[in-house]
Amino acid sequence: MVDVTTGKALMGKSSTTRVQVASVTKLMTAYVVLKRAKLNDVVTVSKADIQWAASHGATGGGFRAGERLFVRDLLYALMLPSAADAANALAVKYGPGKAKFVARMNAAAKSLGLKDTRYANADGLTSTKSYSTARDQAKLAQIVLKTPTLSTIVKAKKYTTPATKIHRKHTWTNTNKLLSEGAVGLKTGYTAKAGYCLAFAQVKSGHLIVGTVLGDKSDAARFTSARKLLKWAGAQVAAAAKA
Repeated sequence: MVDVTTGKALMGKSSTTRVQVASVTKLMTAYVVLKRAKLNDVVTVSKADIQWAASHGATGGGFRAGERLFVRDLLYALMLPSAADAANALAVKYGPGKAKFVARMNAAAKSLGLKDTRYANADGLTSTKSYSTARDQAKLAQIVLKTPTLSTIVKAKKYTTPATKIHRKHTWTNTNKLLSEGAVGLKTGYTAKAGYCLAFAQVKSGHLIVGTVLGDKSDAARFTSARKLLKWAGAQVAAAAKA
């Protein structure tokens, strides 16, 4: 838990333990894409992208092979429903190729000072080669929130792309249940190996609070944990203001 407004770390539990972070990985995917792409670039979602997501039991964006979408749209698919096919399409385009894209993710992690982070893919699927920590992901969350395009995307509850000549109409709903409670992001994640993960942020008593919960026991538990942490952080900030 970090008070971004003051830069103070509020608390941590096993915050430097290296674990897998599932689809919270996609925060870095989006960050790297924006470094190389324009929002109005057009990217094709291939049959291979769709099959990759389906074959690994990952969430997809409801695409048909050959659909072409703006990068802006694919970033919403990446962040809201956590579409693995969108992640793969973007990685193939902006690596170019998935291996080069992952190398870019790791280079970005190094440049951003995420010393205990290594990525093995763009979608967060289980890999023995990937890991991060709650502290590193809280740091990345702060960077994402300072990136205007991404800060807008991660707090969107729903996003719809109208039907065009190059793709169908798509509507995606954010998996982050805290958004309806005043949160301003950021990203959920789950695999059997990583457990239930969540990077979250909310303004409390005028201070932006960012936190991460990794490896929780259920979907409901991660949100309950985040709510308790935010309530506690809000009390700490309010108490400090009165002191």
